[in-house]
Amino acid sequence: MLRQIALLALGLLPCSLAQVSDDFESGLDAAAWPTYALDCSQGGTVTLDSSTAHSGKNSVRVDGAGGYCGHIFFGTTKVPSGDVYVRVWLKASKALTDSHVSFITMPDSAQGSKKHLRIGGQSKILMYNRESDDATLPDLSPQGIAASTALPTGSWQCFEYHLGTDGTIETWLNDEAIDGLTAKAGVANSNAAQWQRSSVKPKITGVYFGWESYGGDTNTFWYDDVAVSSTRVGCSGGSASP
Repeated sequence: MLRQIALLALGLLPCSLAQVSDDFESGLDAAAWPTYALDCSQGGTVTLDSSTAHSGKNSVRVDGAGGYCGHIFFGTTKVPSGDVYVRVWLKASKALTDSHVSFITMPDSAQGSKKHLRIGGQSKILMYNRESDDATLPDLSPQGIAASTALPTGSWQCFEYHLGTDGTIETWLNDEAIDGLTAKAGVANSNAAQWQRSSVKPKITGVYFGWESYGGDTNTFWYDDVAVSSTRVGCSGGSASP
């Protein structure tokens, strides 16, 4: 029911205020949430799972295989034309390692064809990666690594981020801002020297949740209570289930 209400509201709003939200209690609608695996797909799966959820009984389970072609995502192209805010409750089965992986990928027209803004991990911490020049936010220096945080495993986490039209990036984990995953236009950031060398301002055309590994790492992620909006949604007050 929540998904139908959200999509009805979407139809009444101008594109600049577009919003999508889903708790997957009505199932996983393949038309609303198509799978995404650019170039190849070998071994990754996306399924509706009723064994664990942040709210209600359902979540979306992504089993990601190792290697680039083991990638699989599900998501939406219904993103606001201006500032973009994304909120998702997620649960990871394994900790992030030193290897580079992504659990959110976004086609980014500002970078060019088939290039993505990616959120994932490396050096055991959360980070952004810009595919066109392989820049990371934060810098993967000792100082930059310390400014980010690990992603807890085995429990539901509220992950939020904001992409501004001026190039601003803000990120929160369980309502706490992550300094290392923050870059604001016109503001010097000692943890973002690599990121801020480019003038690229993200212009995403979709948001996809799943798994992509650039080495041999595999993982299982669950996603629930997804919202894409032109304003910050925030973490809901619902209780988390293990």
